[in-house]
Amino acid sequence: MNVTAEMAEENPDVFFAHGTGYMSNGKNFTNYFGRIYQARYLSGIAAGRKTKTNKIGYVAAQDINNSEVTGGIDAFALGVYSVNPDAKIYVRITNSWFDMDKEKQYAEDLVDAGCDVLAQHCDTSFPQQVATEHDVWGIGYNSDMSKDTPDATLCSVIWNWSAYYTQAVQSVIEGKWTGENYYGGMKEGLVDITGLSDTLNDEETISLINDARASILNGSFNVFDGEIETNTGDIIGKKNSTLDDATITGGINWYFKTVSVLNDDGELTDGSELLITDDTSEE
Repeated sequence: MNVTAEMAEENPDVFFAHGTGYMSNGKNFTNYFGRIYQARYLSGIAAGRKTKTNKIGYVAAQDINNSEVTGGIDAFALGVYSVNPDAKIYVRITNSWFDMDKEKQYAEDLVDAGCDVLAQHCDTSFPQQVATEHDVWGIGYNSDMSKDTPDATLCSVIWNWSAYYTQAVQSVIEGKWTGENYYGGMKEGLVDITGLSDTLNDEETISLINDARASILNGSFNVFDGEIETNTGDIIGKKNSTLDDATITGGINWYFKTVSVLNDDGELTDGSELLITDDTSEE
């Protein structure tokens, strides 16, 4: 990101666009990202419907200070809660966007703690591979991970970057580049989830996800709506309102009430008890 900003200043006649991050200059250097939390919410519905232990694991790249990751966890947890308020989300944080050893180990730790669905915000498919090896379920991220782990992955949260790239390049071709940042979502075709695995392909789950998607698309539901209780008992948001884009992209430094974070020793940081069980089989 910083190098791109420097190159843009050195080359004012070249257009630069940077995905994620936060820097831009309003001229030839823009930022683009999307409402991935919308798709996270839908994947949470799938996870909440599938879990039998009501313990869902989440391997996360960054801690509570990173709004992108934390917002994704919260949106996922809200989706789970909408269909299964008894389910809890247990998070292990690698503190790295790419750490193969930790991603695999933390996924295994979560399974050992009784989680029978594994979600992720990290750059390898190890959580899905661990889910396969331990006969539990997974929620993929960034690409359709069912191609590698078809027996475990319920669905994947995916980006369709071409939705942005096509219109950005076209704006340059037509001389209509404005220098404005881009923040798209499901409506623009930028984010979504893949089709559900056959193991979760029941009519009620499909209906719940489709109804939620329709509400997001028509604007009647925005995921972070109304008053939201955190896991510290605070209330975020207000009735009859929704969090604005600036807050979602840079101000989510809290976890939803059903989320707990495990430390490096695999212990819950809030002092509560996580019962260890190896019973992850379906009833």
